[in-house]
Amino acid sequence: MASLILCSLGLLAKFSNAADDEPQIKWNNDDWYSMDVSEFERGRIVYFSKNQEVCLSSLLIPGVATLSRGFLAIAYGLCLVYLFLGISIVAEIFMESIEKITSKTVILDIEDSEGNLRQRKALFWNATVANLTLMALGSSAPEILLAVLETCTNLGQCPGELGASTIVGSAAFNLLVISGISIYAVSPEQDADTEDRDETLPVGIKKIYDMRVFAITCTSSIWAYVWLFIVLQDQFVSPQEAWTTLGFMFLLLTLAYVADWYKAKQSGEDSNTLG
Repeated sequence: MASLILCSLGLLAKFSNAADDEPQIKWNNDDWYSMDVSEFERGRIVYFSKNQEVCLSSLLIPGVATLSRGFLAIAYGLCLVYLFLGISIVAEIFMESIEKITSKTVILDIEDSEGNLRQRKALFWNATVANLTLMALGSSAPEILLAVLETCTNLGQCPGELGASTIVGSAAFNLLVISGISIYAVSPEQDADTEDRDETLPVGIKKIYDMRVFAITCTSSIWAYVWLFIVLQDQFVSPQEAWTTLGFMFLLLTLAYVADWYKAKQSGEDSNTLG
């Protein structure tokens, strides 16, 4: 969501700001920086713009870019607010659905030390795997859809900046801003959860349940940026690099699940089923 806002503001600023270069086109007693022509069966539309490039898209009605910049800036801003509200509603419903899926429980028959079978309620999904897959998919769905949309619309062409910017921007925002705000928000006044409190910790202090899983996910997040830099050094992504990137995801899930299982085994608890 944050990446959508940042990306949209960037596009809006790029649209509204004039180019730094000297105007190269003069028409209708005015100076223009760029020109584009759209051909149609019954005629053509000639666009003149004060920006370095004419803002054209298959999503826009032909001729819209000929309107005044002030009117378009207000109209695009209102459309963005409307779309953000819609995305927030859809994302909230999506996250609620994922939370309901991950909260599913099953009854397990467990044999105690005396050989007696006892029933125990356990989560169907392993919490670590669910957080790294379903919850991550739900929170990153807008960025993924933007990246897929841009990739599909630019097949065979030079890839645009929207897909990579949304993914990297969202990951950086979550890693830095969200983590910082979450840590800052922990205080004795805000710590009102009494159900799952660790009695060994004072009020207002949170503890990481499993440092192994935390270290694995943090290392993987940093390695993702390093790997992205390595792959894009030659400005080309090969199929082998793409499949390797996908394989890193399954490697992360495996390492995190093993670390979570080892933690549960050490604490004498049965690890939840993978589902």
